[in-house]
Amino acid sequence: MTGSIRSALPTAAELHDYEYAVIRAVPRVERGECVNVGVLLYCRQSSHLAARTHLDQARLLALDPVADVSGVRRALQGIEAVCAGGPQAGPAASDSPGQRFRWLTAPRSAVVQPGPVHTGLTADPETELRRLFDQLVL
Repeated sequence: MTGSIRSALPTAAELHDYEYAVIRAVPRVERGECVNVGVLLYCRQSSHLAARTHLDQARLLALDPVADVSGVRRALQGIEAVCAGGPQAGPAASDSPGQRFRWLTAPRSAVVQPGPVHTGLTADPETELRRLFDQLVL
């Protein structure tokens, strides 16, 4: 490696572990078919908790023509609000980012649900969230 490339790479001390989960819409739970609609990312070292969501309405309706599109949108807005914290997080407002992440990623049998939690290393949690969102949702 050249010096300029090596200096651009983060050192082990600059990397932080993070956890993430894909958020999916499962319009007919009994069928198990889903559309990825978002990503949650939590980094303990930086207390970073964030979500990016996007509902592709046409894909959702392809799985279930009578899917509750507005209900899915409200659920995604709620997830983003819980991640942001503050008054818009409702009862979760006083919880730590880690507690909110654990609550959001708890298994549930609902139309909007989290996938399994995965881990990784990053120097920049927000950039990593954008990368995961682009790769797994868009």
